[in-house]
Amino acid sequence: MIDSHCHLNFHAFSKDVDEVIKKAQDAGISKIINTGTKLDSSAHAVQLAEQYDNLYAIVGVHPHHADKIEEEQDWVDKLKQMTKNPKVVGIGEIGMDYFSYHSNGIVEPKLQKRVFEQQIMLAHQTGLPLQIHNRQAGDDVIEILRTHKNYLQTIPGVFHCFAGSMEVLKKALDLGFFIGFDGNLTYPGLAPGETTALPDIAKYVPLERILCETDSPYLTPVPHRGQRNEPQYVILVGHKIADLKQIPYQLVMEQTMKNTYTVFKRLKH
Repeated sequence: MIDSHCHLNFHAFSKDVDEVIKKAQDAGISKIINTGTKLDSSAHAVQLAEQYDNLYAIVGVHPHHADKIEEEQDWVDKLKQMTKNPKVVGIGEIGMDYFSYHSNGIVEPKLQKRVFEQQIMLAHQTGLPLQIHNRQAGDDVIEILRTHKNYLQTIPGVFHCFAGSMEVLKKALDLGFFIGFDGNLTYPGLAPGETTALPDIAKYVPLERILCETDSPYLTPVPHRGQRNEPQYVILVGHKIADLKQIPYQLVMEQTMKNTYTVFKRLKH
């Protein structure tokens, strides 16, 4: 199994990252992709990828940090320099977010859009796929991607931890994107502000377009909800998808790994 999106580069793992990686390997996790959300966490993801054979990195600026990053005029150049490392497999997590968090509020949408578009262009220049973050901004994310369709890769990337309407989902699939599912797939009910249940979305998406993720340390799947999430728990996401689609877990594991290699072409078998 592959955890195609986590954050071992975050402070939550600063004291035991070696142990967490070993537990994942022992559980059968063959590859782990760490994702940046700003310059320092992106650089740390690259550093970890250099330290561990089975770790890879995705670099980028999350929409939460769009209001801070533009103070650094050369931030795009710094990200571009990181992409020269062969273990950097994508640009992310980037996109739009209209959910109001207690700690952050909502970053000015025009600013989010500008930072998003700059990173779409960076992905075009470097030939790397996108890892999209969308929270309650699906229509605008789709519109921006459609506007820049000529700059997307043939396989443009993945919508990480998908949430949204069936209409947005269908448009994302039409654009060629793969869809990532995380531990919140195991949660009952609807997430705040959402109108479509994740199990319904997972049932609709063809297995050939699904990636499995953890978003560690967040979104810990049942029965470990309330604890810190770890890459080893991506197996539980795979089992949930198998249950929803009523197919063998082995098939989910094999196909989602194949899909991850299809999206992230720098990932080594």
